[in-house]
Amino acid sequence: MGRRSLPQDGGLLIHHCNGIHMMFMRFPIDAVFLDKKGRVLKIYERLRPWIGLVPLVWKADQVAELPAGTARRVGIKPGDRLVLAA
Repeated sequence: MGRRSLPQDGGLLIHHCNGIHMMFMRFPIDAVFLDKKGRVLKIYERLRPWIGLVPLVWKADQVAELPAGTARRVGIKPGDRLVLAA
């Protein structure tokens, strides 16, 4: 919140999270929900600013917020494991 965008090659990983809202967001995002082992459970593409909402993803422990279009562009799908690089 408060940012104008996310870097094209980056994102935000939120731990201990199984739902999000887009209140106060200025741009759309892809939300990739992960279990405790980093396995992709559910993907929400192009969540719209202010009105996007994901109230609960069963068994999710983390969410990766990525620039809109990233999940499709890089081919993320349920069952994949997300590996983070510093």
